[in-house]
Amino acid sequence: MKIVPVILSGGSGTRLWPLSRAVLPKQLLPLVTENTMLQETLLRLSSWAEVSAPVVVCGNDHRFLVAEQLRLINLSPEAILLEPVARNTAPAIAAAAIALQDKDVLMLVLPADHVITDVTAFEAAVRRASVAAEQGKLVTFGIEPTHPETGYGYIQSDNASKFADNCYEVARFVEKPNAETAQEYMDAGNFYWNSGMFLFKPAVFLSELKQYAPAIVDSVSKAVAQSYKDLDFVRLHEASFAESPSDSIDYAVMEKTKLAAVVPASMGWNDVGSWTALKEVQTQDANGNAVRGDVYLKDVNNTLVRAENRFVAAVGVKDLLIVETSDAVLVAHRDCAQDVKNIVDHLKASGRSEHKMHPRVYRPWGWYEGIDIGERFQVKRIMVKPGERLSLQMHHHRAEHWVVVSGSAMITIDDVTKLYTENESTYIPIGSTHRLENPGKLPLHLIEVQSGSYLGEDDIVRYEDTYGRS
Repeated sequence: MKIVPVILSGGSGTRLWPLSRAVLPKQLLPLVTENTMLQETLLRLSSWAEVSAPVVVCGNDHRFLVAEQLRLINLSPEAILLEPVARNTAPAIAAAAIALQDKDVLMLVLPADHVITDVTAFEAAVRRASVAAEQGKLVTFGIEPTHPETGYGYIQSDNASKFADNCYEVARFVEKPNAETAQEYMDAGNFYWNSGMFLFKPAVFLSELKQYAPAIVDSVSKAVAQSYKDLDFVRLHEASFAESPSDSIDYAVMEKTKLAAVVPASMGWNDVGSWTALKEVQTQDANGNAVRGDVYLKDVNNTLVRAENRFVAAVGVKDLLIVETSDAVLVAHRDCAQDVKNIVDHLKASGRSEHKMHPRVYRPWGWYEGIDIGERFQVKRIMVKPGERLSLQMHHHRAEHWVVVSGSAMITIDDVTKLYTENESTYIPIGSTHRLENPGKLPLHLIEVQSGSYLGEDDIVRYEDTYGRS
């Protein structure tokens, strides 16, 4: 039976701030290798003969990044389903299951932001799970614990009820334990970390979901029935999907169903839920330091240092997390890794933007990056990919001055279209209809100077857009 990967690419990864942010969350970042977490999740399945094209479920704000990252690894998805609002994992999985319910396949549900270092063991676990899944079981993957972890939920297996080689009925799901209870689970030998990965038939999952959470099935069914194609994406009907209760697959189904089975496995799994978790999966030096970027260390021990833009030096410290980005720096004791989310909460409450986006903001046509901002002016650096173009647009409150740094720019201002090259510039008055495009084969780089009474990104009236944005 064919396996269809269903990749859940939602979430914001707040514990990996300042690198992970709402507009560019951890699954879309190259945290461990040169590939992003989403790309690594898909690439580890690419050589399996029985695996079909994936279904990716993501938020609307991430759609172009997801599509571009799939294109860069030469992967064409079965579908990219867009969640209009976040409703946790049960509705997201339900949408994929409804889309696949008429096919004789198994759904392999995988978060997009996990690390698995032993792909051979992972593949073997999926093959074991497929035996039980084809028999109508909802199979989850339990990670054999290496230490008494208090940050994960656990799955207890019923070792007296065996479906296949190393596949058992689930006795119960348990919440994150305290240290003493976690040690008891380790000693018992039949408790496993809850990985959040699943394998089952779409129809079986929907049948159980309808029994235990019918409101989710009703709302998501309407959302799928009224969905529509938008370029490379499938947009779920917004109002119907928003009606769905927000619930995880564990609470909605797995903790209630009598069909739950677990495959224990040791596959080098890590959910990369914090900076300390990321440090565990990175190469470390003789002093236990994990370093990435332009970094100098002297008498430093057991510390993670990540420099994204600038030179970072650390001297005579230990047990720290140091993360530098162009607009924010995190310094924390390793024992406080879970408290990073409090910084994000503070930024939100303060009305700041550092929790939401980086200075470099990606768009389907390329990216722009803030260089300077002051009263009534703003300076940006813009890159337009070859063959791409911005929307035909107008601003009510700002004028713009464009200077071509490299490449070729085809610029339309009202009824005039002209080609500009390196060191040439033009001026767009307030209220003028204009468009920027790159007709060349090399990236176009230019500097934009904005001036006016209001410089917000929402001062854009789009008349025509290649990417379907309103």
